[in-house]
Amino acid sequence: MSTRPDRFSLVARTLHWTMAALILAMLFIGVGMVSTAEPLYPVLLAWHRPIGALILVLALVRLAWRLRHPAPPLPADLPAVQKLAAHGSHWLLYATMIAMPLIGWSMQSAGGYPVRLTTWLVLPPIVPRDILLYGFLRTAHTVVAYCFFALILGHLAAALVHALIRRDGVFESMAGGR
Repeated sequence: MSTRPDRFSLVARTLHWTMAALILAMLFIGVGMVSTAEPLYPVLLAWHRPIGALILVLALVRLAWRLRHPAPPLPADLPAVQKLAAHGSHWLLYATMIAMPLIGWSMQSAGGYPVRLTTWLVLPPIVPRDILLYGFLRTAHTVVAYCFFALILGHLAAALVHALIRRDGVFESMAGGR
């Protein structure tokens, strides 16, 4: 699939915006899970697990696509430190999109909880049952979630700067506009 050199391909844009919607949903589901007790918790968890697995699969597909299809170049007048921050933050976003579901899956495995995606599809455990490991992974899942949220806020802020202040086409390269 060909793409203009100044914009992301349709595949990249579709993956980006689909994942953005899923991650936003997970943000609200996750906040709901930690702020509620029965009876909503099991319902939220039933959504959290399959969406997390879907995000993991899409993140791996997206990373493979990105490695084979480079991003459009950033504006030549963008300071080098901002280019470095842009590239670094994007790789950190990929890392967290992959790490969060893997940590969650590992946490559930260590706690002895099945990762049920549907009534008939259950993921196999990926770490042995270990209550100490479960506690560590639960904390790690929370810490990485906060870091992920901070990265998302930074990504959103940078997108708004490019769209509203610099008006340099960076936002449009992913939004699909002109």
